[in-house]
Amino acid sequence: MIIAITERYGLSEKGSEKYYIDKEFKNIFEKLNILLFPVSSLTNLTEVINICDGLLVTGSAIDINPKNYKEQSIAKIHEKSEEIDTLDFTLIKEFNKANKPILGICRGIQAINVCFGGSLYQDIENHKLEKDKRHNVRFDKDSFLFECYGIEEMQINSLHHQAIKKLAKGFKVVAKSDDGIIEGIENKNIVAVQWHPEYMMDMQFFKYFIDKMHNNKANKDH
Repeated sequence: MIIAITERYGLSEKGSEKYYIDKEFKNIFEKLNILLFPVSSLTNLTEVINICDGLLVTGSAIDINPKNYKEQSIAKIHEKSEEIDTLDFTLIKEFNKANKPILGICRGIQAINVCFGGSLYQDIENHKLEKDKRHNVRFDKDSFLFECYGIEEMQINSLHHQAIKKLAKGFKVVAKSDDGIIEGIENKNIVAVQWHPEYMMDMQFFKYFIDKMHNNKANKDH
């Protein structure tokens, strides 16, 4: 199985530009025997979609441009935001059109929501915690997350300062923090979470997603 994964933009310690994926994804998907196909541009997009069985939209420190949900920005727009927004939105739309599974993480859940007509809170409090800090989240019983974990609530990390405000049409909220912030959404072939399960090395989460992909693919082949 091959999964397309969005590469992210950043600067090295020496200030040179780079596109990368976090080592946690490499380690997790190696253990799951899944080949990751890093994508940093829309070159040969049709071939990418044909080759890959699903899409993983990863997190990023670069916010989505609020113009994409018809708001004025309250902060300076990063010079790479338009490039990243275009990459994410196009990949999400095309993989969805091909009816292939999509998993969104952190910025990924925000990109998915905005892509389908939702909006964001541009700045929230109490969710940009240190990497090893946790807060509580509650799951809807009729959801991928409840199926995955078999529990109604758990402790998750929190590394974001934006969150879903208006939910995109067709999606349902499947996880919320105790202060009401949306932490998980889903719609048919799409699942997205606001936290970073890769930093928690949450093999259960990723394995369950891959198993669901396998099952859906097997059903289609029949």
